[in-house]
Amino acid sequence: MKARAREHTSGLLWVKSSYSSEEGGECVEVASCPHAIHVRDSKDIRRPGVSVHPAAWSAFVGFTSL
Repeated sequence: MKARAREHTSGLLWVKSSYSSEEGGECVEVASCPHAIHVRDSKDIRRPGVSVHPAAWSAFVGFTSL
């Protein structure tokens, strides 16, 4: 499934990844709604993020590398 350009995301509850550090490293935030999972860079929330279908997000977070 393709990532979509960021949709209007005001009013969403953004959650910072537990893997993000407070030291300014790679920081990601996610927010969900019934039809999409929104992902953005927590260091620069004005930059466009991406939105993916919930099934695509489930496949991504369930992926394990060998």
